[in-house]
Amino acid sequence: MKKLEYEKICDDVLKSDKKIRYVGVYDYGELHDKMRQGVESFLSREETELSLSQAVYRWSTRKKTSDKIGKPIFALAKYEKIYRVTIPVGGAGLILISTELDANVNEIVDKVLEIKNKYSE
Repeated sequence: MKKLEYEKICDDVLKSDKKIRYVGVYDYGELHDKMRQGVESFLSREETELSLSQAVYRWSTRKKTSDKIGKPIFALAKYEKIYRVTIPVGGAGLILISTELDANVNEIVDKVLEIKNKYSE
């Protein structure tokens, strides 16, 4: 797989829905991310990176049951302040998105999967 175009993925994801607060692509231990202009982050960069490394581990455990229940497509968590979605990309990479609570998360996931497929082979 070719090296992903992280900046373009982040830009396209942010443009896809105004309820998306943040997008990050975590791949090969590196975080490429963008925050919507005018939106304040709830987590520091270090907290985001720690959270993503934990999410990568969770994805590795999800894959262990894929032969029985199918390949995981995305994971969704609802917090008191945001929704957070993780989508696998590349080898062991993840796209992380946080949205406002009034977002249509399923619609956003569909858009992000389209963007991911555009940049993946």
